[in-house]
Amino acid sequence: MSNQSHNTSDTKSFTRQQYEFAAHIRDPQKNPCPPGVEDRRMAIYRELFFNNVEDFMTSSYPVLHSVLGEARWQKLVRDFYAEHRAETPLFPRLPAEFLNYVNEVRRPQAGDPTFMLELAHYEWMELAAAQSGVEIDWNTVDRNGDLLNGHPVVSPLAWVLSYNFPVHRISAEFQPQEPDKQATHIIVYRDENDDVGFIEISPMTAVLLSRLEQDTSLTGKAALLQLAREMNHPDVDMVVNGGLEILGNLQQRNIILGTRVHP
Repeated sequence: MSNQSHNTSDTKSFTRQQYEFAAHIRDPQKNPCPPGVEDRRMAIYRELFFNNVEDFMTSSYPVLHSVLGEARWQKLVRDFYAEHRAETPLFPRLPAEFLNYVNEVRRPQAGDPTFMLELAHYEWMELAAAQSGVEIDWNTVDRNGDLLNGHPVVSPLAWVLSYNFPVHRISAEFQPQEPDKQATHIIVYRDENDDVGFIEISPMTAVLLSRLEQDTSLTGKAALLQLAREMNHPDVDMVVNGGLEILGNLQQRNIILGTRVHP
């Protein structure tokens, strides 16, 4: 009985030490060094753990890093490191945790770029596209199908995104202070070689792809005729022919896969 109590006490003590150790590494300003541990040794762990996270976030969000500058970037990552409680132990998923922290946990601060949230999301989408486990069922697609008379299939590895800022052009040298009057529409996609690409598209193309995803019975021609009517365009044939060219270009990038095969 006494051995069991002794073991239980040792286990609790060890668990407490682990929590103290982890708390100090995450936020040494608020949590003192665990008793009996030399600070010089703890400094090695503090630097090693933080640098691993900071390096990974820098490679995941390179533009945000360059825009914020080293001092503000270091503070942002350190706040994330200290305050956020990750829901996954998997390192490749930490950029998603970082995005969640920036969007939902962190309080906006003076000096934050007005485009910060949109830029972070845009950079994360490259990782999301690269890591997506979605598989294309080519048995349901005719790669040589008629894009006007059949239903053009949008790849499940293509995402149409809309932003208030031109996020794909933001850099340390170009930092817009106000949103554009018109939204920026971008497709993030992964091709057959598993390479991730980005292209800016027109509002009409964004609507067209959205319609095709929502209604699998819609032919390419029917979708384009709808757009022509909504635009009150004086030359319907021009809209249809122009739309067909756009669909063909998107097919070359594996954004449009072909046409749907009817069961």
